[in-house]
Amino acid sequence: MKIGCHISVSKGFYPAAQRAVELGASSFQIFTKNPRGLRPKKLDMEDAKQGAQYCETHDLAVVAHTPYITNLSTADPELWEKTVSSIREDLEIASAYGAVGAVVHCGKHVGNGEEYGTKRMVETLDTILEEYNGSTLLLLENTAGQGTELGQSVEKLMEIRHQTKYPEKIGFCFDTCHAFAAGIWNHESYHELVHTMDETDYLDHLVAIHFNDSKAPYGSRKDRHEKIGQGEIGADALRLFLEDEHFQHLPVVLETPVANELEYADEIQYLHQLKGGV
Repeated sequence: MKIGCHISVSKGFYPAAQRAVELGASSFQIFTKNPRGLRPKKLDMEDAKQGAQYCETHDLAVVAHTPYITNLSTADPELWEKTVSSIREDLEIASAYGAVGAVVHCGKHVGNGEEYGTKRMVETLDTILEEYNGSTLLLLENTAGQGTELGQSVEKLMEIRHQTKYPEKIGFCFDTCHAFAAGIWNHESYHELVHTMDETDYLDHLVAIHFNDSKAPYGSRKDRHEKIGQGEIGADALRLFLEDEHFQHLPVVLETPVANELEYADEIQYLHQLKGGV
């Protein structure tokens, strides 16, 4: 299991990789561009090459994350065009970094209904992936179900993947906080969740885990991350993922609220203790 955290790339990808090692991480996540914007990013190929080589040397797993403001289910032609071009670019950047996957949030139907939203999301994914042949998978992340978000359950995510023309280019990123807030797992229903993941073949396409406690209660449909053991999920429930043989090969990335990235060093160490390591 490669336990790590989210790292800023404001100083470059290569420095971000170095920071990850300094913090004791064996995986890390970066944003491909400003998370609240869609402006194209000029890729520094030398930085990407140095960073990718450094990650290979230090056996670091990289997870990329696309900006928040895209919408795979939008009916707005302008936002749709921006979403497609932005995520295409994100995949190319993620590939240059050697990332195992580029995480994207599922679509929001914005009042047009789940059926329309799902159909539109599949169409958008097909358009994005049509000409993409890189090694990085596009990872659909389960949602907390805020507003009109789609993709809360394992079953729905698998349906979306099956409906696309390019399922081989799509994987999943599982967020513990989102799933708890969506009401699909808690301490008592953990084994039922893993059974569903197994039965639907979701596990075969799971590439990364976002490891977060939740400020909001179970089933609240509110996406509010908290530090491990300080939220509504609790350390005992989250420990189940760390100990489960199904997830030992995956990057497990913290996205918990910190004032400074240095705080992640202690939290990474805490996760190793929870897991039963040093």
